[in-house]
Amino acid sequence: MEELTTRELYNLGGQALSEENYSRAFAYFLECAKRGEADAQSILGIMYEDAIGVEQNDHKAAEWYLRAAEQGEATAQCKLGIMYEEGRGVEQNNAKAAEWYLRAAEQGEITAQCKLGIMYEEGRGIEQDNAKAVMWYRKAAIQGNVEGQFRLGVMYTKGWGVEKDYKKAAEWYRKVAEQGVSGVQFIVGAMYEKGDGVEQNYTEAAEWYRKAAEQGNATAQCKLGIMCEEGRGVEQNDAEAATWYRRSADQNVPEAQFNLGIMYEEGRGVEQNDIEATEWYRKAASQGIPAAQFKLGLRYEEGRGIERNNVRAAEWYQRAAEQGLADAQFNLGTMYYDGQGVEQDYSKAVMWYRKAAGQGDAEAQFNLGVMYYGGQGIEQDYAKAAMWYRRAAEQGVAAAQFNLGVMYSENQGLERNYAKAAEWFLRAAEKGYTAAQFNLGLLYEEEEGVEQDHEEAIKWYRKAAEAGDIDAQSKLELINKTKKGK
Repeated sequence: MEELTTRELYNLGGQALSEENYSRAFAYFLECAKRGEADAQSILGIMYEDAIGVEQNDHKAAEWYLRAAEQGEATAQCKLGIMYEEGRGVEQNNAKAAEWYLRAAEQGEITAQCKLGIMYEEGRGIEQDNAKAVMWYRKAAIQGNVEGQFRLGVMYTKGWGVEKDYKKAAEWYRKVAEQGVSGVQFIVGAMYEKGDGVEQNYTEAAEWYRKAAEQGNATAQCKLGIMCEEGRGVEQNDAEAATWYRRSADQNVPEAQFNLGIMYEEGRGVEQNDIEATEWYRKAASQGIPAAQFKLGLRYEEGRGIERNNVRAAEWYQRAAEQGLADAQFNLGTMYYDGQGVEQDYSKAVMWYRKAAGQGDAEAQFNLGVMYYGGQGIEQDYAKAAMWYRRAAEQGVAAAQFNLGVMYSENQGLERNYAKAAEWFLRAAEKGYTAAQFNLGLLYEEEEGVEQDHEEAIKWYRKAAEAGDIDAQSKLELINKTKKGK
C-alpha cells in the first residue's frame, strides 16, 4: 500500500465499501487514516462504532473521531459529541459534548445543530437558553432535519424562545408529518380537529389520523375510531370504528378499550356480547379510566357478563368515585345507604351523595335532600333539605318537585306558600307523579294557592286515580256520590 497515494487509498476504501468488502475497506481506510486523512479517520471511527469490517469498539471509535475532529471534520465532531453525551468510549461529559456539537454546528452539520439546540433547551453542558435552542433548531430544520423541524414546532406550540404561534407550529409539524412520522401525523390530525393553527377541518383531521393509524400509531387508531363512530370527517361507520378501537385496544390504549366495551355492550359495529364488554371495561378500568371503573361496577351490581357481586361493584364504584365521577359517587352513596356490598352507613352515604350533588347530579341532590329531611346520617335540617330538593327540582326530578311542593304547603324549611306549592305540584304532576296530581287536585278543590276550579280538581284526581292512587279514587267516589245526592 506504500506505493499508493492517500487519495488512491481512500478511493479504494470507498470502492471496497460499495462492494461490501468491509475488511478490505477497513484496511485501506486504516492506512489512509494513519497518514492523517481526516475523512478516513472519521470513517474509521464509524466502522469501529458500528462494527463494520472490525470488532465493535467504542474506545477506538472515539479515538479516531477525535483525530478527525481536531482537524475540523464536521461529521467526526458531531459523532464525538454524541460519544461524550452518551458516555460511550469516553467518560460522559455534557460540556465536552456541547463543545463538539458547536464546532460541528457552526460548519452546518445538521445533526449537530439539532443536538446543540437540545443541549440549550435542556441546559445540559451549557447554560439553558431557549432562544439559542430555537436558533439552532431552525438551522437544522431549514436543512430538512426531521427532529429539528419537530422540536421547532414544539417551541412555537409552547412559546419557548419564541412567541407562541400555533400557525407556525402547524407548518413545521406538517413538514415532519409529510415525511411519514406517525406521532407527528397524529399531532397534525389533532390540530385540524381542534382548529389549532389551522382552519378546523374534520376531513383533514381524519386523513392524518388514518395515515398515523395505518402505521400502527395506537392513539391515532383510537381517534380514527371516534371519528368513524361519530361520522366526523368520514362517513359514519360503527363497524370500522370498532375495528380501529380493537387495533388500538390491543395496544393497551385505555380509551379505546373503554369505547370497544361500549360497542360490545350496545351491539354496535360488533355482535352484542356482555362478556366481551365486561372484559374490555376491566382492561380500561385497570388502567384508571373512571368511566370504565363505573361501568365495571355496574356490571358487577347487575350481573351482566359476570357473576353478580356487590362487594366488587362497590370497590369499582369507589375507585371511580375517588376520581370524581359523579355517577359513581351517587351509586356508591346508594350502596352505603342500602348496605349492599358495604356495611350500611348513612353518614358515608351522605358524604358521597354530597360529592355527586356538588357536581350537579340531580338524583344525588334529591337523595341528599331526603337525608336532611329525615336526619339520616346527618342532623335533620328542613331548610337544607328544601335547598337540595330545589336544586334537583330545577333539573326536572319529579319527586323533588313534589317534595318541594309539600314543604311549601307544610311550612317545613320554607315559609308556607300554597301558590308556590301549586307550581311545584304542577311540574311534578305533568310528569305523571301521582301524589303530585292528587295534591294539585286538593289545592284546586280547596282553593289554596290557585283559583278554585272543581273541573280542574277532578281532572287531576282522575289522572292520579287511573295511576292507582287510592286517595284519588276515594275522592272521585265521594264527588260522584255528592253529585248523585244532589
